[in-house]
Amino acid sequence: MASHLNSIPIVFFAFSLLVSLAFAGNFHNDFDITWGDGRGKILNNGQLLTLTLDKTSGSGFQSRNEYLFGKIDMQLKLVPGNSAGTVTAYYLSSQGPTHDEIDFEFLGNLSGDPYTLHTNVFSQGKGGREQQFHLWFDPTADFHTYSILWNPQRIIFSVDNTPIREFKNAESVGVAYPKNQAMRIYSSLWNADDWATRGGLIKTDWSKAPFTASYRNFNAKACIWSSGRSSCNSNAPSNNAWLNEELDATSQQRLQWAQKNYMIYNYCTDAKRFPQGYPPECAIH
Repeated sequence: MASHLNSIPIVFFAFSLLVSLAFAGNFHNDFDITWGDGRGKILNNGQLLTLTLDKTSGSGFQSRNEYLFGKIDMQLKLVPGNSAGTVTAYYLSSQGPTHDEIDFEFLGNLSGDPYTLHTNVFSQGKGGREQQFHLWFDPTADFHTYSILWNPQRIIFSVDNTPIREFKNAESVGVAYPKNQAMRIYSSLWNADDWATRGGLIKTDWSKAPFTASYRNFNAKACIWSSGRSSCNSNAPSNNAWLNEELDATSQQRLQWAQKNYMIYNYCTDAKRFPQGYPPECAIH
């Protein structure tokens, strides 16, 4: 009996390891590399994905599933060194001229200067809702988790579980909200030196190529949309608590900390851009 009991922790550990691997997802199963002529690679038995940019081409991938609401996590390690002119984009998007989109874009910079984290929300084809941040760490030294919570009430952008932006449903004041179009996850690494770094003043230094960004530990707690049906219709409500998730008092404090110390641009305070008044959603954010 004693030897049987002693085996229980080993069995439990093995089960926990299996669960953690499933939790992290597998790039072979979840994504397709869609462009780049071999510059995108899935490695380590599906646990790591890399995108590369050189003077000829960048690269990109997309999720196999479409989602209509979800909580999406991905760990990224960005292009190190002189990354000026490069953009690493990681976002959710539907298709067509009236598409919805939820954006993380990482704008490279000269060695020693901080990355700019650019966020945006498109609804029914209308964007222009930019907020930009610096980060409180070096995003090229190690992997960090970048998360999007998208439910019918709000969109929350988070970095290492610290919320940096909340976009609330503002349909009550006439602002369209992303709620009817399923979206895929996309990511790409590409050259945008006509605008990405200091408005295009700093160009990509191709002598530093190839540039590489790395991805791991993808996780989606989400409603998969397929054949006009949502997977959440058949799931127990307890599995979908994120569908009603909001920021608690502690998270609100962390959001205020991030915005006070690291936000460098907010369209809702850009009086020169909106001389006739700010967009209506700004009043409830």
